[in-house]
Amino acid sequence: ELLRIGGCNKPGLPKKILANNLEDKHLCNSCLKILRRPLQAQCGHRFCSFCFNKIVSSGPQKCSACIKEDLFEDPTSILREGGAFPDNAARREVEALAAVCPNEGCTWTGNIKEYEVNHEGKCDFTIILCPSCKELMRSNELERHSERECPERTLNCKYCKEPFHFKNIKAHDEICPKYPLICEGCAKKKIPREKYVDHIKFCSKFRAPCRFHVVGCDTSVEKEKIHDHERACSYEHLNLLLHFIMGIKVSLESFAMGAALELQLHSEKTKVAELSRRCQELELKVSTFENIVCVLNRELERSCTTMEAYNRQHRLDQDKVEILNNKVRQLERTVGLRDLSIVEMEGKMKEMSAATFDGIFVWKISDFTKKRQDAIAGRAPAMFSPAFYTSKYGYKMCLRIYLNGDGAGRGTHLSLFFVVMRGHSDALLKWPFNQKVTLMLLDQNNREHIIDAFRPDISSSSFQRPVSDMNIASGCPLFCPLPKLDSKNSYIRDDTIFIKAIVDLTGL
Repeated sequence: ELLRIGGCNKPGLPKKILANNLEDKHLCNSCLKILRRPLQAQCGHRFCSFCFNKIVSSGPQKCSACIKEDLFEDPTSILREGGAFPDNAARREVEALAAVCPNEGCTWTGNIKEYEVNHEGKCDFTIILCPSCKELMRSNELERHSERECPERTLNCKYCKEPFHFKNIKAHDEICPKYPLICEGCAKKKIPREKYVDHIKFCSKFRAPCRFHVVGCDTSVEKEKIHDHERACSYEHLNLLLHFIMGIKVSLESFAMGAALELQLHSEKTKVAELSRRCQELELKVSTFENIVCVLNRELERSCTTMEAYNRQHRLDQDKVEILNNKVRQLERTVGLRDLSIVEMEGKMKEMSAATFDGIFVWKISDFTKKRQDAIAGRAPAMFSPAFYTSKYGYKMCLRIYLNGDGAGRGTHLSLFFVVMRGHSDALLKWPFNQKVTLMLLDQNNREHIIDAFRPDISSSSFQRPVSDMNIASGCPLFCPLPKLDSKNSYIRDDTIFIKAIVDLTGL
């Protein structure tokens, strides 16, 4: 549950954001980056919550840091789901470190917490890809690039007002129905392409072939001067026509003379007339087909333009969907950060409400049966109590209990240990810790408490000034036989037990 609440979907922060020297205690033992939402495993090593969840996602794993440091201890060094707790002290320490933006050109400074909340993923100097042309650039240059430089940007034709890609500007000019053309005959300018064919049909300056081209006249004449040309060249036209007819006549001279020749000549003349009529019909049909092809070309151009508009709108819709998805993800991240802040505040309030400052602490452990089963199954073999103090500025301590025993008492006894923790006033205190400690399992009828006491071994590392969040636990592995808890007694009532610790304040 703790992992679910305190989780994070990112690995550690890059080392280069630190403004000062890097310390190993601030690094994740998995990704070797700066801790993000640190969790502390039972073995004492810290991991980013993302890295820890990734490690245990495929089942319990051996702690590689314990193996590397030759401190492997089974089962403490086994990483498993539910086997770590949020290390809020380390998190506050890391978040207070001075930070700078790693992006070249950015002058932002602050601490790591401010970097995560206000700057990470929002820096104008972040290198990103243009979504259209995939060119790399800074995020603050994207708008100018999209409007002025991107070869995939969309423009509107100044003639037909239809949109097209900048790289297709020449291709669009070739099919634009409104693109201005110049008449080769009258030199009139700015004739829209869609009206050009109709214009040249009636343009008096447009050159057309002479009607006598079928008999050999190769002259092209402006339409308004076609009659002047025919009048001026009537002799040449008649001569061409005569040669044409003479050619036909020569071919007819091989036939029979006399009446047969006349009949044949008449038949040839009839054929020439028929051919002339058919030529006129074909010219009319060709003209009709040209008009049809022109209309079809215009329709095809309109269809292509409409399809391009639909494609552009589809791409715009996809971009809007992507923007909305990004906003949703950003809101989810904001909600997650607020949830983490709430959990952190609740944990701090719970710790403050449970703390005592007179060296006497009573630990209430409810749901004893379930927690005992979890300890037997190895899901949560050990539990830590809230911290308590000898005075407001005194030693900071906590208790550690194994409901199914630990070490020599595993499976046979309830094991109870005393832990010296790193506190804010350690520099003002006497070290090593040398106060008598009394541990008690309370009889809820106040008849026969189970009591054990010890005076610290000042040569043990457990009672030296802490250099990490907590020292190695020291206490009673054979504190209470488990059968004594299973029989009818008054140590367990309403599935709850009470553990009491008394620290002798003599000499403080």
